[in-house]
This record gives sequence, structure tokens and C-alpha cells, in this order.
Amino acid sequence: MPVAALCMRSSRSLKIFNLYLALGAMTVQQSLATLGRSTVPLIAAAIVLDLGVDPALVGVYLAIGSVAGFITTMGCGGFILRFGALRMTQVGMLALGVGLAITTAGWLPLFAVGAFVGGLGQALSTPSSSHLLGRLSPRHLAPLIFSIKQTGVPAGLMMAGVVAPLLAVEAGWRVALLVVAGLCLLTVVALQPLRARFDTDRNPAQPLSPADIRANVAGVLRDPALRTMCVAMFSFVGLQSLFTGFFVLYLVRGLGYDLERAGLVFAIAVAVAVPARIGWGWLASRLVKPATLLAVLGIAMAGAATLAAVIDPTWPTWATTVIATAFSATAVSWHGVLLAEVARLSPPGRIGATTGAVLAFGDAGALVLPLLFSAALTLTGGYASGFLIGGALALAVGLHGLWRRVNRGA
Repeated sequence: MPVAALCMRSSRSLKIFNLYLALGAMTVQQSLATLGRSTVPLIAAAIVLDLGVDPALVGVYLAIGSVAGFITTMGCGGFILRFGALRMTQVGMLALGVGLAITTAGWLPLFAVGAFVGGLGQALSTPSSSHLLGRLSPRHLAPLIFSIKQTGVPAGLMMAGVVAPLLAVEAGWRVALLVVAGLCLLTVVALQPLRARFDTDRNPAQPLSPADIRANVAGVLRDPALRTMCVAMFSFVGLQSLFTGFFVLYLVRGLGYDLERAGLVFAIAVAVAVPARIGWGWLASRLVKPATLLAVLGIAMAGAATLAAVIDPTWPTWATTVIATAFSATAVSWHGVLLAEVARLSPPGRIGATTGAVLAFGDAGALVLPLLFSAALTLTGGYASGFLIGGALALAVGLHGLWRRVNRGA
């Protein structure tokens, strides 16, 4: 075989290896980042009982983390270009671990500090990994690659749903938070050997200026397709935050489940999101245009939210689990499709920055909807209206998306 052919084959093999290695590393860190962010809400019933505080404060905790995430995603593009996607992933996991450890003091102001610090860190996970995988993935396979990476979210939620309540019951909620914080710090160390391989595109001279943030957001909003992705991100992330932040609390405080049974229902539901994400990614790569699929998913997740709102305490556990599974398969399973579409629409070399700008709208949704949920919970004393509010927004996005696709003959 000619030397040129051997070199070409070797180069192709190296690219494939790097893609798989990056995909594996980013999927694992996404799982642990999700585990870290979701632990406090999932054991909130134990924390609320121990500290004697209002359950509606869970929405405040989520909102603080979302504000921090908004700040991160708005401004992380320049940092990713300057320091590299791997390095910023490490910084994010370090901040998340510190944020969790701070809350173990049990003092409410430190919960606020922990939510903010952890939110700053956790929000780095997706734009950093999108920047890396967008650079390494073949364009036609990007929806599938991104969907596989995003299975780290339901995997992390599944771990949190099983491990966190179990630790909280057996050893106390403080131990549960410290264990998860330790896993975040171990991730920082485990990623270090990969930095030299994957941060080869970093530019130490990249300026870090607020003007760059404004220009990036303005560029995203000027593009009609990216603007549509921003609206979808706001609604879908907001609804997902209601499911991950309030569903277990709803089962325990609203429907009378014990914490371990509620955690098991939640874990079973989010387990379905793993194959669902891969399935939606495959569909978007092969059969259905991503924008059309996202519109259909918006309508479906609105239906699931409505069903969740009408669960009766007398219903069998399996019925609740089916509804939770439908919620998870839609509202927790769309990310890879949307992120791949954002990567496709991004200017060359700006995937991380563009993804961060779009994700900022998701963080805004994760800020606004939990606050609306908490307000509805305080005013009505029930959880149904909060889920209905989130479902209505997703329904509007889905119907608008289908209307646009039909009018364009898509």
C-alpha cells in the first residue's frame, strides 16, 4: 500500500479515535455535572424537613443557579477560545463541587452562595463539550453524536434519583452532598491527561471583552433560525427544570410518597431518556428535519406536563411512573437535536460561543419558570398549576414551529 494511503488511513483512524475519546469523556462529565446540579432538588424533601423551611425555597435555589448559569453561558465563549474546552470543563466541575460542599453548613445564605457558585460551574459543561464535539464530529452525524453525549443528562439524573435519596436516608443529606462534591472534584483530576490532546485550538491571545458578549448575542438574535432555537431553549429548559427540580418534591409533599419510592420513580423515568435521546438524534440525522422534530417534541412534552398535573394520590405507582416516563422522554430528551442544530447554524470556529449564547436563553427559562412554579405553589398550595404553566409555553413553541414548517413547505 502506498505511503500516502497509509498516512491517510492513519489520520482517519486518529480522528475517529479522538472523536470517540472526546465523546466518552464529555458524556461522563455531563453525567456528573447533572448529578451535581440535581442532587439538592432531589433530596430537598429531607433538607426541608431537617431545616424546617418552606418547600417553595427550592424554586429560589434553582433560580439562583439559573442566574449564575446565565452569566456563564453569556460570557463563556471567549474563555473557551482562550483556555480550551477541556480546561473550562475542569473549572466548571471544580466550581460545582465547591458549591455543593458549601451548602452542607445548613445555613440558608450559604445555600444561596452554593447555588450561585455551582450554577456558574455547571453551566460550562454543555458549551464546552459542544465546542469540542462540534470541531470533531462529521456534520451529517452531529445530531446523533450530540444526542449520545447528552445522554449524560438522564444518566446523571438517574444516578441522582437513586443514589442521592438513598444516601440522604441512610447517612443524612449533608453526607449525600459531600459524596457528590467529591465525585465532581475527581472528574477535574481525571480530565487532566486529555487536555493536551483536545485543547489544541485554544488561543491565548483571545480577548475577553464584554463587547464580544454583546456582539455574540446580537449575532444570534439577528439570525432567524438561531432566534427560533433561543425561544425553544427558553421554553424547553424551563419545563425540564420543573420536572427535575419539583417532580420528586411533588411526589413526596403533594402525593404522599416516601422519598425512596419517589426517587425510584424518578430514576426509572429518566432512564428512558437515554435511549430516547439517541433515538431522537438518529431520527434527526436520518429521517426528520431537526426543526420539525423539535416542534413535535414541544407539543408532546406539553401533553406530558398536563398529565403530570392531574396525577391523583390514589393512582397506582405504575401509572405515575408511566406519566413521569413520558415527561422524561420528551422534556428531558431533546437536547442533542437542538444543540446539533445550533452547531450547524454557528459561524465557523464559534460553536462554543454561539451555543453559550443560545444556552443563556435556556438559563433564563430555568430562572423564570421555577419562580413562576414557586409563586403558583405559594398561591394555590398545589403543584398542578406550575406544571400547566410550563406545558403551555412548550405547546406554544411546538405549534409555532409546526406552523412555520408547514408555511415553508418543510
